[in-house]
Amino acid sequence: MCCPTPSRLLFYLGITMEHFDSAMLSRIQFAFTVSFHIIFPTITIGLATLIAIWEALWLKTNDPRYLQLAKFWIKPFAITFGMGVVGGIVMSYEFGTNFSKFSEIAGPVLGPLLAYEVLTAFFLEAGFLGVMLFGWQRVGRKVHFLSTLVVAIGTWISSTWIMAANSWMQTPQGYKIVDGVFHVDSWMQVIFNPSFPIRLTHMLLASLITASLLVAGVSAFYLLKKKHMNFSKKGLSMTMWMLLVLTILQVKIGDQSGLEVKEHQPAKLAAIEGIWEAQESEVPLLLFAMPNMQTEENDYQLGIPHLGSLILTHTLDGSVTGLKAFPKEDRPYVPLVFWSFRVMVGLGMGMVAIALAALLLRRKGRLYENKWFLRAVTFFTPMGVVATIAGWYVAETGRQPWVIYNLIRTSDVVSPLPAERVLFSLTMFVVIYFLLSLVYLYFMRKLIRKGPPKMATLEKHLIGMNAPGYALAWVKNLKHEDHEGEK
Repeated sequence: MCCPTPSRLLFYLGITMEHFDSAMLSRIQFAFTVSFHIIFPTITIGLATLIAIWEALWLKTNDPRYLQLAKFWIKPFAITFGMGVVGGIVMSYEFGTNFSKFSEIAGPVLGPLLAYEVLTAFFLEAGFLGVMLFGWQRVGRKVHFLSTLVVAIGTWISSTWIMAANSWMQTPQGYKIVDGVFHVDSWMQVIFNPSFPIRLTHMLLASLITASLLVAGVSAFYLLKKKHMNFSKKGLSMTMWMLLVLTILQVKIGDQSGLEVKEHQPAKLAAIEGIWEAQESEVPLLLFAMPNMQTEENDYQLGIPHLGSLILTHTLDGSVTGLKAFPKEDRPYVPLVFWSFRVMVGLGMGMVAIALAALLLRRKGRLYENKWFLRAVTFFTPMGVVATIAGWYVAETGRQPWVIYNLIRTSDVVSPLPAERVLFSLTMFVVIYFLLSLVYLYFMRKLIRKGPPKMATLEKHLIGMNAPGYALAWVKNLKHEDHEGEK
């Protein structure tokens, strides 16, 4: 069969121009802003954790390479943190401007959770961020490490509250409805809803993997250019060990997440797997398909028999509910969910492959020399971000048409705004965020091109801190090695 044309692709998506009313435009606008925003918290959570680890190792070992890693990556962290704040503020306003009815209906439940995020996490991060960024020469090593650790813990707490709120929308419990408004019946059930523990773990692992890929990619780039050799070797080696553990854990957590979705959101699972008819046994794993929303079947389908049952039910003859078991108005946009999931999983498998390749090359003593491997790691630098966005598309689009699963439809809580105004604000967001992205990439590129602080700079830093003599000798030795390696 020939490849589908662009118009045919729109047909598969089930989208025509009549769909672009105020409700659809509001959803697109929120999807765009959250896609932009999620990039930056994902990176900051991971980078803050890595910087705290590097500082702890520096305190323990006095190895100046750990200090070099921390001082270099703290600047990209600061820029990314600022971008995350800008994107997050916009989203909070959109709840009131584009989804005002949702705020009225779910405010008593979600409002306190978001307030806790600001009070216990954001203020915690902001309070110690100044010491973390500018306190290197003003406070002692232990005080600076404590500040960095508090900022890292703050990012974890922040993600906990956000994931609690979002997971409640996916698997709501612990509520009561009074006069059409949700009220809390049990905070423990609201926070620790069925999907919360797995989704929080999945997101935190994704953040650590994303940051590790970023550090590994920059380190591999330097090694290809034969620059900052000791700095790059330490960064690449450490992140490869982390990726080996984190990616395997993520595969396990992803499997548990699939079982949770099968139990609580069967329509989402059917969309993920592209299953239209109920499969009583021998469910195939579809590698490729073009889900057709109109004909309710898959075109160009290619799958592996039985493997779907094994993955989804952990048996070779397990059953899975099909999309046709749900009314058409209760089904998500299958093609977007289907392909977003495969992008996420495909990139995840690539990350596992890179971590295993690093283990093999390490044993052969060629981890820092194999150019094909270093190029692959450099290529994967942004792939943690891409996989995270794809995963959020699966989670959020797969929940549709419900804003609170099986209780409140998204279309019922959209503000009654003229479509032209929503289209105007969406256009402005696209333009402004595009310009912000260029500025962000410009400064990130500038920092990477500048490279880490020189060993001579660190030597002065350590002298000012009355560092032990062996630490200063270590710096001098590394300074000599870097000079010889770059020659």
